[in-house]
Amino acid sequence: MQKKYIVRLTDQEREVCQQTVRKLKGSSQKVRRAQILLKADADGPAWTDRQIADALSCRTKTVENIRQRCVLEGFERVLERKRRDSPPVPKLLSGEQEAQVIALRLGPPPKGYANWSLRLLARRVVELEIVESVSHETIRRTLKKRG
Repeated sequence: MQKKYIVRLTDQEREVCQQTVRKLKGSSQKVRRAQILLKADADGPAWTDRQIADALSCRTKTVENIRQRCVLEGFERVLERKRRDSPPVPKLLSGEQEAQVIALRLGPPPKGYANWSLRLLARRVVELEIVESVSHETIRRTLKKRG
């Protein structure tokens, strides 16, 4: 079967891959990607996807994906980890709502309470109609955030 994406590394890119593999520089995934690129190089060993997958104990689909990303996105983008476009869970509170929660937390607790608990704070936020509904876990994450 004819390969659709053919990897051709420059001397400089080949040297970067060799340094990464030799010195185990970066994460294990980065080293694995560098090994795959070195073996898949059409001007080098030009191994098949199956040979590379067997030698490096990974799936052929992994090799195909790395080969494709190298051709479409470029060498630098392949070696580095692919970043998420959006967070796995959307934000539940806007910046203004977070500020109101923090301000409420910094104020005095209601009568009969010595301190704010997360559940008390969550109930109070809903009572003040800052948000329609919120869990104590969301409040905890909001208050825990740093810089």
